[in-house]
Amino acid sequence: MLKEYDIIVVGAGHAGNEAAASAAKMGSSVLLITMNMETIGQMSCNPAIGGIAKGQIVREIDALGGQTGYVTDLSAIQYKLLNRSKGPAMWSPRAQCDRKMFSNIWRKTLENISNLDFWQDVVQEIIVEKNKVVGVKTSMGVEIKSKAVVLNSGTFLNGSIHLGEKQFGGGRMGDKAIKGITAQLESLGFKSGRMKTGTPARVDGRSINFTVMEEQPGDVNPGKFSYFNHTTSLSKQKSCFITYTNQNTHEILKEGFDRSPLFNGAIKSVGPRYCPSIEDKINRFSHRPRHQIFAEPEGWDTIEFYINGFSSSLPEEIQLSGLRTIKGFEKAKMFRPGYAVEYDYFPPTQLKHSLETKLIENLYFSGQINGTTGYEEAACQGLMAGINAHLKIKNKAPFVLSRDEAYIGVLIDDLITKGTEEPYRMFTSRAEYRILLRQDNADIRLSKKSYDLGFLEKIKLEQVEEKAEMTNKLMRFTKKLSVSPDEINDTLRKKSGSEIKQKVKAPSIISRPNIGINDVIKNNKKLKKFIKENLISEGALEQVEIDLKYSGYINREKENADKLKRLEYVKIPEDIDYFKFSSLSNESKEKLNEVKPVNIGQAARISGIKPSDVSILLIYLGR
Repeated sequence: MLKEYDIIVVGAGHAGNEAAASAAKMGSSVLLITMNMETIGQMSCNPAIGGIAKGQIVREIDALGGQTGYVTDLSAIQYKLLNRSKGPAMWSPRAQCDRKMFSNIWRKTLENISNLDFWQDVVQEIIVEKNKVVGVKTSMGVEIKSKAVVLNSGTFLNGSIHLGEKQFGGGRMGDKAIKGITAQLESLGFKSGRMKTGTPARVDGRSINFTVMEEQPGDVNPGKFSYFNHTTSLSKQKSCFITYTNQNTHEILKEGFDRSPLFNGAIKSVGPRYCPSIEDKINRFSHRPRHQIFAEPEGWDTIEFYINGFSSSLPEEIQLSGLRTIKGFEKAKMFRPGYAVEYDYFPPTQLKHSLETKLIENLYFSGQINGTTGYEEAACQGLMAGINAHLKIKNKAPFVLSRDEAYIGVLIDDLITKGTEEPYRMFTSRAEYRILLRQDNADIRLSKKSYDLGFLEKIKLEQVEEKAEMTNKLMRFTKKLSVSPDEINDTLRKKSGSEIKQKVKAPSIISRPNIGINDVIKNNKKLKKFIKENLISEGALEQVEIDLKYSGYINREKENADKLKRLEYVKIPEDIDYFKFSSLSNESKEKLNEVKPVNIGQAARISGIKPSDVSILLIYLGR
């Protein structure tokens, strides 16, 4: 009934959507299979994209030609650049989204890709011949052939929902679990595990007293996620609101702990350390008198609010009683309670850096099946899996980003090299080269690479090249520009800076911690005229300011990255037998054999591998 496809993408969440879009846009014939066409791109948990480090990932997806930033901009109801008080390596964009719009725009975006087809069904089996995937079999008994399969199962593999003492199958409230795939993959030699995630209650906004809460508006001059001209910044925004739990809240919630699946043994798997449930926070941080609670709107035209910080699997009546002790929620009406989900995942050390599985050729995993948590982490894996599946069936080399090139490279290398036993979340602290991997320069870092792959459109590359040209032109002019005491001393006095006594070069002023390039522009006619005549963009202005302020740090990180990158060029043979090295400890042999690093750099990053182990391998390889 269905033709043979180049690539079948299973699951239409954030990972699956990016995988399908990237492979299809590169020229592969793609079939996207989802259990429900109405929930394509659904935001199963919070109605937001981005945040600390996650925002950088979305910018990278956009720079490569992915769709998440574009969809976010079109569905955003608020935009904020977080961590502005810190250095630019920490600046992280975040947007609240209209949940329904986000899903609808994703579907429309996918439907506009000509060689992408859809099929509503549940995949129950991967068809494998001679250790190579050749298609899938669905619950309706339909067998569909393909050259590659990208599996993006989210929280649905043997998913189990917990709400108080109730337990029932499902990967999301209202959606059934997927059975069969885990057992089949295990029969093929894969190792699996269990993880847990959760979501908070949703509340009727008409029952919330916002006047006693702290309002959190968006930025005065909001930015956007996409670097490209196909989206615009918000002209109006909706606010979020902050309130806090109290001792009374904690006492009421504690009364339900004996009925909590977290504490009565019903949940046996590990949840996200950095996004714990409210009962977990109360239990682990009993010394804290209160915890932040955010009321986040679900969209432009709905009264539904997402209660961020109140994730819970306690009985629903306990959740509501506890919620009503919080300032502003005294009369809260709950649309639906929070709940927890346990699901299967496959330790990602079983993958190559391309996200192809080591055991089955042309089978790719992306998203929560690899042990990650979050829309952004899933989306970037889907993007890379889709690109690499396309490249593989075209007999081309895989596209792999290194740790000094992208947060995406850090995330995938962490998963492949170190594995994870708890839901993996990206943080700026995970990236050792974070000052190189800023949210403002992902287009400069990555867009040319994507264009060379045949993915990014030429018109988008031209926009990036124009920004780079503007940046270089402005940098050259600014470095030659002199600023006089008359022009800048008044500003320096107002900002408690030491005054200058004679003309100095503009970079020495801009590099001061409390001065920006706009301070010089306001007071220097030459610079103001140059910017106006050359139509210098905000993006170019930001690049120049950051490069001038942090040039020492940036150059030092580049040098460190270049030194360590030399180890990436020392390849390790695929057939190496680590167990023949008498000098290696048994632990090192087992870890090296499990991960099978492709080069010395990756071997050095494996948890538990010592510098002496690396030296032994270098000697063996003649280095």
